[in-house]
Amino acid sequence: MLTQDIIRKKPYLAWYVKDPNQLTDGSVLEHVLNYGNWDDVKMYIKIKGLSETSRIFTAGANKSRTNYLPEVRQYFTRYFQKYAP
Repeated sequence: MLTQDIIRKKPYLAWYVKDPNQLTDGSVLEHVLNYGNWDDVKMYIKIKGLSETSRIFTAGANKSRTNYLPEVRQYFTRYFQKYAP
């Protein structure tokens, strides 16, 4: 299973994307964390693993320009610091 499968199953997470296959893992993670529910987050972690999900999130969240909502960025920064040090 690919992370893009999450978007294919729930197209409302990225309704404006014509081809979910073109999304990177980082982009899928942004959509899942910003607009998905906890089951979507667990599915992403199941596919990529906790350490890799944490690495992808940290790389995206630490950019000067990020698409993570402020509350999502704050929560998951702490979440991954605690569970995927």
